[in-house]
Amino acid sequence: MSNSELGIRLREPERTRIAWSRLQEVLGGAEIERVRTLLAGAVDADALLQFLVRLAEAHPETCRRWLASPRIGWWIATLTAASRFLSEEILRHPEWIDELAQDEELHRSRRPREIREDLEEALEPYGPGVPPAVALARFRRRQILRIALRDLLGYASLAETVEELSWVADAILDISYRRIRQELSKRFGIPRFRDASGAWCPCGFSIIALGKLGGLELNYSSDIDLMFVYSAPGETEGPEPITNREFFTRLANQLTDLLSTYTESGKCYRVDLRLRPEGRLGELCVSVEAAQRYYAERARDWELQMLIKARVAAGEPEPGEQLLEFVQPLIYSSTLDFSAVESVSETRARIHEKLAARFGPQKGLNVKLAAGGIRDIEFLVQCLQRLHGARDMWIQHRGTLLALRRLRDKNFLSDAEYSKLASAYEFLRHLEHRLQLVDDRQTHVLPQDPERLEVLARLMPLPPGAGEPTRETLMSLLTAHLENVQQLYERVIHSQQPMYYSAPATPVVAPAGLGNGGIDQWDPRATSNVIRFLDQRAPNFAAVAARHPVRRNFTAFEQFIEQLFQHPEALAWLDQNSTLAAHVIDLFEQSLYFGQELARYPSWVEELKAMCEAPGSLPDFAQAMKNCEDMTQVRRLFRRYMLRIQAESICLAAPIFTTLRQTSELVDAVLQAVYPMAVRYVLEHSPPAIPGYEPTDQLVVVALGRLGMLEFDVASDADLVFVLPDRDAKALPFWTRVAERLIHQVSAYTGEGTLFAVDTRLRPNGREGQLVQTESAFKQYFAQQAEAWEGIAYMKSRAVAGNIDHGTEFLNELQEVDWRRWGQSGRSRRKLWEMRMRLEKEQGAENPLKAGRGGYYDIDFALTYLRLKSAGIFFKVLNTLERIDVLEKMGHLERSDAEFLRDAAVFYRALDHGLRVYSGQAGGRLPRTRYKLEALDKLVSRWTPPHLHDQPIDVELAQIQARTREFFERLFVG
Repeated sequence: MSNSELGIRLREPERTRIAWSRLQEVLGGAEIERVRTLLAGAVDADALLQFLVRLAEAHPETCRRWLASPRIGWWIATLTAASRFLSEEILRHPEWIDELAQDEELHRSRRPREIREDLEEALEPYGPGVPPAVALARFRRRQILRIALRDLLGYASLAETVEELSWVADAILDISYRRIRQELSKRFGIPRFRDASGAWCPCGFSIIALGKLGGLELNYSSDIDLMFVYSAPGETEGPEPITNREFFTRLANQLTDLLSTYTESGKCYRVDLRLRPEGRLGELCVSVEAAQRYYAERARDWELQMLIKARVAAGEPEPGEQLLEFVQPLIYSSTLDFSAVESVSETRARIHEKLAARFGPQKGLNVKLAAGGIRDIEFLVQCLQRLHGARDMWIQHRGTLLALRRLRDKNFLSDAEYSKLASAYEFLRHLEHRLQLVDDRQTHVLPQDPERLEVLARLMPLPPGAGEPTRETLMSLLTAHLENVQQLYERVIHSQQPMYYSAPATPVVAPAGLGNGGIDQWDPRATSNVIRFLDQRAPNFAAVAARHPVRRNFTAFEQFIEQLFQHPEALAWLDQNSTLAAHVIDLFEQSLYFGQELARYPSWVEELKAMCEAPGSLPDFAQAMKNCEDMTQVRRLFRRYMLRIQAESICLAAPIFTTLRQTSELVDAVLQAVYPMAVRYVLEHSPPAIPGYEPTDQLVVVALGRLGMLEFDVASDADLVFVLPDRDAKALPFWTRVAERLIHQVSAYTGEGTLFAVDTRLRPNGREGQLVQTESAFKQYFAQQAEAWEGIAYMKSRAVAGNIDHGTEFLNELQEVDWRRWGQSGRSRRKLWEMRMRLEKEQGAENPLKAGRGGYYDIDFALTYLRLKSAGIFFKVLNTLERIDVLEKMGHLERSDAEFLRDAAVFYRALDHGLRVYSGQAGGRLPRTRYKLEALDKLVSRWTPPHLHDQPIDVELAQIQARTREFFERLFVG
């Protein structure tokens, strides 16, 4: 059949005729028509046709099934245009596409924990030892398939794409490392070193990622730049003792070989170790002390600059974090005289010269190394970070895009400069990705074939108003971006010279021996011009700051004062109200995260002012959220009210469970505001196919876990499931799109960050189950298939959005189903014990406060088991303390046990809360440095009764863990 008969322009008529004939031999008439339709809209019809021929010959039934699905047909048409290597993988593993189609979660990115679980599952057939290289390479490509689909279909932003690619690498590195270490330890024993007291300690090993992996900005086909550090010299304790250096060198060599081995699914990663101390001439692994000595005494300036992106990606975090904490002041204090910027600029110029000599115009344009390309933007960002990062910690960030935003926030870039640089960076990275997706090769050079450029243009997410996606449009946009970056590079970098080069600043040196323990003796205010200026503008506020100096978070406080000069009304409030001033200072001293929030938005002092005027009188969250017109307003208001809640927690010592309830109610208000936004959006873009159907609030959003118990905290995930009444079952596709939209709205990564992460895996059948399911599907699953742990999860559930009254009735009915199956059964006791022990084994080492022996899970599982004895009694919501009260009144708990459990619950939640409010992240273990531990102790004492903080916090924790486990074993073991 000719091109004209087919109705589509294809490049090779003879191949087209042969391919078409083969398809007609395998497929029927209706399927051939679907092929015509697909080819008509395909980005690369040639590639799609050849793929379909091979698919039909190898997997005819799969081919027919995929052609019957418009969604899968769209996926295949896109993938075959973008990637030859992924097309080959799909032909070898068509089940990968089927599983993605069933998963229905392309709308969201996978979190690190989920990726790690996926890898563990993929490696199960190979046993617990070191996995074969092909298993790792195949897992990587399977993950790239999902990530690339989200990218190419427009479901994922650039930030989400590069972050997920980096998390995949992190998971592969960490699991491979741990399995290799386990094998080596069987032969040589566990590496140890002597601590300051002379006692033997296990020796940790950190894999530090640099470059794009360090910045969580990995490409589809990048080298991964790594550095290996271990805690200290020593030796193993086994029958064949060797030095720690030899042990970890063996480990590093084996890990590098494993990742670099070529397989049928390509290499897993190309590993580059040249950025380690001393480069190629240096030891493969170095101790923390040796690395510190190198960077303090011999490191060249570019070596310090590349550490901007360094982070611990795998292994034990302690050695790497110890090194990175040490080098931080070296990175941001050694280049205040502009000479380093000149050095970097000269390096950039040499790269451009070598590039021109090596490639020339006839070999294609390199989007990474060309003048105005990706490398120039990264150089520019890092130079500004080094020039200003010592004074402004807000701009110290590994990621290029977020660093650009923060440089704009602090006026180191104008809005126009930021817009041009960010647009260019996103465009160039998208282009780079599409170049690398073709053959899984680390390439940055544009093809010169005009037809390939046409395909590339159609795969690019071009900006609105750019015109038709042609190669002319692509090249015009590319040229404009490169020229903009070149001009901005020269203007922005050299505009720094008058400020720094003419008068190098003298670096501020902390007193000798300060270390981690001397922070209380160092007063950084003595070096601060900003604080001196505050004496003139707001003397009363300055006097309060002098009496209660900020020491742990002074840099952010200084940023706040600088910004405050532009908000005279807020400055006046602080100068006139010493109580307000003291609360603001206290907030900075106790919380790095919320101090930075206030530094970014100094006008939010108004929330602390309202707190002083009416303590405990929080705004009506639900009404305020309903008044928001778009998600930008929702996000901003959520962060503002979160600051208010946590300020009352920190400054007014609000009871911990009160704070958790208020935080949960704020999240409820967000979900109730976003729900109708999602309905309106889907109605506009993809209305239900049922005539006369009127969507309102039929879909019920159910919260489980911490949100279900009204114990949501800073940086918690929201466990959500979506339930549809049986009478609305025909509209399930519509409500699925609503649920997907709602999840996207609350969890999307934006310049304002995310609201909170959403986890939907607690639905029936987990990831394999439909995102939205009917009430009868829930009941049938829990009556026949659900495990005991799934049933108990729904004992901590409540309806939070949609038709809440109907949702509450449904949960009551579902709980009765669960009780009939498990409530009177001795199996529940055994099953819960087994589940708890499994969690302790899998998560206890990384998260001892929650999953370790005697951790919070002991309390939670015990209370849940006792609740199962109360069949027939439904409570709309019970937090942990309320559960204890109910069980005591029912006679399931002795008074002494109930009193202890209340104390333990308050202590664990206060401890967890303290870790979260300090850093803005969840933490599973006590800090290791003395000053951080003391700071946490003081913070936790605000929310616990006196008898729970009359001794050091680590001692108190150990005692509570021991008694918690004693109670748990008494209940489950007898």
